[in-house]
Amino acid sequence: MNGMGDHWNMTTDIREEDPEIAQIIVNEKDRQRRGLELIASENFTSKAVHQALGSCLTNKYSEGQPGQRYYGGNEFIDQIELLCQKRALETYGLDPAKWGVNVQPLSGSPANFAVYTALVGPHGRIMGLYLPDGGHLSHGFMTPSKKISATSVYFESFPYKVNPVTGLIDYDRLHENAKMFLPTMIVAGVSCYSRNLDYKRFREIANENDAYLLADMAHVSGLVAAGLVTNPFEYCDIVTTTTHKTLRGPRSGIIFYRKGVRKVLKNGKEVMYDMEKKINEAVFPGLQGGPHNHQIAGVAVALKQANTPEFKAYQQQVISNAKTMCAAMQKKGYTIVTGGTENHLILVDLRPNKIDGARAEKILEEVSIAINKNTCPGDKSALKPSGLRIGTPALTSRNFKDADFETVVEFIDRGIQLAIETQSNCGPTIKEFNAKVHEDETVKAKIEALKKEVESFALTFPLPGNEDW
Repeated sequence: MNGMGDHWNMTTDIREEDPEIAQIIVNEKDRQRRGLELIASENFTSKAVHQALGSCLTNKYSEGQPGQRYYGGNEFIDQIELLCQKRALETYGLDPAKWGVNVQPLSGSPANFAVYTALVGPHGRIMGLYLPDGGHLSHGFMTPSKKISATSVYFESFPYKVNPVTGLIDYDRLHENAKMFLPTMIVAGVSCYSRNLDYKRFREIANENDAYLLADMAHVSGLVAAGLVTNPFEYCDIVTTTTHKTLRGPRSGIIFYRKGVRKVLKNGKEVMYDMEKKINEAVFPGLQGGPHNHQIAGVAVALKQANTPEFKAYQQQVISNAKTMCAAMQKKGYTIVTGGTENHLILVDLRPNKIDGARAEKILEEVSIAINKNTCPGDKSALKPSGLRIGTPALTSRNFKDADFETVVEFIDRGIQLAIETQSNCGPTIKEFNAKVHEDETVKAKIEALKKEVESFALTFPLPGNEDW
């Protein structure tokens, strides 16, 4: 009895309480098990992280910093957050005297916006990689008619770009443009770029303009933790990351910031960093309310896992699988933007194949291969991009090895060829293409046959997390 009726259902299993939602969750788990997840920003987190996310921690409000909460009852919440902070610094080999960390951001974009709010200020100037060239929305993006990203609405953003021929970041042009734009902050971060970033060059350019250097390592934070790619902490003032990509944790965000001496003036006077209070107050109360404690606990679990030899071996396999996938695609004649990969992803330019990314993505999704369409350097429309971004972290978490990725490439190639064939037999619009996919019996039969092969293959591999949930 709870005073509101004769049935107290607060401990009823979801399968009984809400079988409709429960079945949809089971269906999604089955989709993940049967399919090939190749979206570069996705991963499969562990059962231990799932357990933290589904715990009683979601019940608690804890606005403020550990030891300085606006509510009582946070003894154990403080322990979790302090442990998460400690593990975050340890994972990246950071000295607590020189680096601080905030683990409360709800994800990567809020983390970036908190940094801008703290250090750039309204209408301050930010330079980030151009979105169609592999940048991220949170680094700023606008068109001639509209400011798309809130970063471009509340701050003044100006992009740097890649060389349209090589696909590599044009650092010389960034250097020239920065001298004219005079940014308060330069963002060294990517969403679709298969090469290591030259943080040393970014640092030199930032220093010339007395700008902060922010590294958004969201895509490669797991690779950085394993010491397999260039390290942003050597050169950057602030480092942000999501925690659910290569780091293989829950959906959350982290901000790292330097402490101590920022620079020494010509007269010998030391200028100190003063970011800690500004960043913490930008996160709360500036932009967020209470932190999501279940997420912070999940991040802590993932960070502990990231400090193991097994995690480093996993990240080594992520890169090896990406290189194998890249070589296999090139062997089949596909064009890879930048000509190769040094991390967890490749960007396939389909323009030479006379097909666009949207149509290829559609067919691949129909055969249980999850890949996302993506712009390539020189693309005019984000709605009809030329490329496919393909990543290895998720399938590597399912224990896929190099030989398995060669099989995956075979499936991808067959899907793309089917997309080309389907396009040749229908009208020019995406609406007509989709109608052909769903209504043409010959196309449907070919899709079903390939889908059966893909799912039979995928089902031979384990899937992390709970068995059916």
